[in-house]
Amino acid sequence: MKQRSIAEKSVSAIGLGGMPMSIEGRPGTARSVRTIHAALDAGITLIDTADAYHQHADEVGHNESLIAQALASYGGDTSNVLVATKGGHLRPGDGSWTLDGSPAHLREAVEGSLKRLGVEAIGLYQFHRPDPETPYEESVGALRDLLDEGKIQLAGISNATVDQIRQAREILGGRLASVQNQFSPAFRSSEAELRLCDELGIAFLPWSPLGGIGKAGKLGESAFGRVAEQHGVSPQQVTLAWMLAKSPVVIPIPGASRPESITDSAQAAELELSGEELAVLDD
Repeated sequence: MKQRSIAEKSVSAIGLGGMPMSIEGRPGTARSVRTIHAALDAGITLIDTADAYHQHADEVGHNESLIAQALASYGGDTSNVLVATKGGHLRPGDGSWTLDGSPAHLREAVEGSLKRLGVEAIGLYQFHRPDPETPYEESVGALRDLLDEGKIQLAGISNATVDQIRQAREILGGRLASVQNQFSPAFRSSEAELRLCDELGIAFLPWSPLGGIGKAGKLGESAFGRVAEQHGVSPQQVTLAWMLAKSPVVIPIPGASRPESITDSAQAAELELSGEELAVLDD
């Protein structure tokens, strides 16, 4: 697996998004563990999760616990795996999502994530989503303090604007490691944030990178489908390869709940697209 960097940490060019294994419609634990093991077998060393990836109110951190279980039961070496988790988003259990970006909550959330992941320090901790009720500088300031205390090794932000990226970088004293925003063929409004991350050398982690490619999934019906057909690969691989070609700071984290899905996605790191193909896909 080709490598990319999040700050000083080297990780696989394709990561694994854990959310589908823990929210509504999730598979059983056994299949989820097989999915995570398949990702590890494929050379994936970045797994993204959040304490809000759960379904019921009494199972906060379901996905974190699942990942910890899968890593513990894996037969190979997992010492180089970076588990990235998030806090500041909550799920009351009725299907809704709420926000709490207060420093007190983020500190409490980190302590919970540390216990569930079974680690002394979280590899990458990300502020999940801005909270209108809490000044942004207070939320990011909490991450700065957690960095200084050694509770987290790297700090990131998610669902951020260009101004928030610049602000977070300043508050963290230049230590902003990553930005995780929605980005896919159907959702390209984070192009400006991607460009800024490229300029500053900050890892850009597209969430839901395969979202909205339903038509691309039918070979021949879209540019992504046509390019996939020419290469004899899936449209999903083409989509991820297109993202990787945008900048060396891009590390897509496709969600998966089946071993076959993440095994296919991992192969995108080896797919080389021509300049002409990339131009067509950019339209």
